Amino acid sequence: ALKQTRAVGIVGIERKLEEKRKETDKNISEAFEDLSKLMEKAKEMVEVSKSIANKIKDKQGDITEDETIRFKSYLLSMGIANPVTRETHGSGTQYHIQLAKQLGDILQAPLEERGGMMALTEVYCLVNRARFLLFFLSQVSDKGSLTAEEFAKLLGLSVLLAKERLLLAEKMGHLCRDDSVEGLRFYPNLF
Repeated sequence: ALKQTRAVGIVGIERKLEEKRKETDKNISEAFEDLSKLMEKAKEMVEVSKSIANKIKDKQGDITEDETIRFKSYLLSMGIANPVTRETHGSGTQYHIQLAKQLGDILQAPLEERGGMMALTEVYCLVNRARFLLFFLSQVSDKGSLTAEEFAKLLGLSVLLAKERLLLAEKMGHLCRDDSVEGLRFYPNLF
């Protein structure tokens, strides 16, 4: 009877090890699928940006609306919502002045709170978050009001993520909402 208990115990341990191995294999497979998708998107973005750069460089023609939308969606997915670019702010000195102003506006208060020093990664995150917020608020202002569904469609996000971003902007005092029979609608906070 003692040998059977040990065999069952060893078999039980072997089963647990096999289950852990299968779970690990599954997680590794999913991670590589996500990595493959990321690499595909990066390749697409490189192609679009090369195409746009070549058109601008060669001045062969206008950039199509579809290319512009795709490029902006890639920039948004990277956290760059309303970039100061050479195309929007000229070249040389004017571009650098506008970029410096934007960075100064974004970083002034956080730098003062931290005694004038911040880690570069923290600066990067703050700048991207702020630039997205500026874009985000301009979208709500341009449209007059937005639902989570409209915002999700506009940015290519899930409805849940869009709603969370709208609620966060409301919590920060940038938006206000109307919760009616028609659903939840967000407006610019004018107060």
